[in-house]
Amino acid sequence: MMNNLSFLKFIILLILLGACKQESEPDINPQPGSGQSNDSTSVEVNAPNSRYTPAFAGQTRIGGVRTQTQFTTRIVTDQLTNPWGITSLPDGGLLITQKGGQMRIVSTNGVLGGVITGLPAVNASGQGGLLGLCLDPQFGSNRLVYWVFSEPVSGGSLTSVGRGRLSSDASRIENAAVIYRAMPSYNGSAHYGGRILFDRTGHLLVSTGERSDMVTRPQSQSLTSGLGKIVRITTDGRPAADNPFAVQSNARPEIWSLGHRNPQGLAIHPTTGDLWQSEHGPRGGDEINRVQAGGNYGWPTITYGLEYSGQPVGAGIQQRDGLLQPAYYWDPVISPSGMTFFSGNSIPEWENNLFVGALSGMHIARLVIENNRIVGEERLLVSEQQRFRDITQGRDGALYAVTDQGRLYRIASN
Repeated sequence: MMNNLSFLKFIILLILLGACKQESEPDINPQPGSGQSNDSTSVEVNAPNSRYTPAFAGQTRIGGVRTQTQFTTRIVTDQLTNPWGITSLPDGGLLITQKGGQMRIVSTNGVLGGVITGLPAVNASGQGGLLGLCLDPQFGSNRLVYWVFSEPVSGGSLTSVGRGRLSSDASRIENAAVIYRAMPSYNGSAHYGGRILFDRTGHLLVSTGERSDMVTRPQSQSLTSGLGKIVRITTDGRPAADNPFAVQSNARPEIWSLGHRNPQGLAIHPTTGDLWQSEHGPRGGDEINRVQAGGNYGWPTITYGLEYSGQPVGAGIQQRDGLLQPAYYWDPVISPSGMTFFSGNSIPEWENNLFVGALSGMHIARLVIENNRIVGEERLLVSEQQRFRDITQGRDGALYAVTDQGRLYRIASN
């Protein structure tokens, strides 16, 4: 028979075994319900790279949320080659860019179309290639497609915007033309930015990177450079007439916002019409920004990240008058790329949530937004171990995401 001390040790052992089982076997399956589970604990469990203090509560490591509505995930195809951008066609198919310079169409049941011809050459070295794309709002009648690509030019490459007509049989791009070039060119292979979409006024918004190197970094803050910017142009590539710097001397009139590092995600909020953006930080400091006309988002003057060496960036400051704060940031990085807002009532708790593909993070981040603040974060498809490059909502209401490894996923309610 156990004495009191032995019995006490036995009880403690049972408690410890139960705790270990809970940690090693988490319940990751979504449960039926109409709301969402909230947790004050952040979904980020790794230590930050920096010890910087956020500017306001909830700017980083917000509490986790968990989808309660059941949903399913399936691989539509795994036969793509380095897909980079995705958009939904009127017939429900998905038009996809591949980094090497090709466009393909994939049906929602996984039929992969042939390579679409007629596109200009790309510089696919490093982070370059055929990047983001979007359809003209009047695509049904004009079949126009717009895309961003790294254009090879004498002495280097450019972040450029192309336009062309998708042929009636969807086999080629007709009358392809370059309508915008983010000057100056640079002989480098990183930080092109590369997303493009239409705003509610019918103008194009395009993200450009600052091309990564120390010598080009300062151009992110320069109004005479197209690098490190969001630009707003017409469908012919001209600066929109009502841009914030349109009448300012010594400023490029196409600039909508500045102070960006490598913005790889753009999305329009379905209710407010606001522009939101994702941006790669250095070592820490990945950002989500609500982009305001004329806003300066600080790179490289302020940042919550470090140099890859671990040293501070510049003066090592995170706030300065006149420079806007990110709505949210990640430290350590997840490498946020393409993103989209969810609309519709198929999964009610996802309404107006922002879904962001994570490259190094290897998941899809779901961000809950209230009054322009991030109030909850969830990490989806973690077990897939994929680098999620872009995500869009299809005509059928489902989310479709592409990965660097060549997969196309469909995510939808049961």
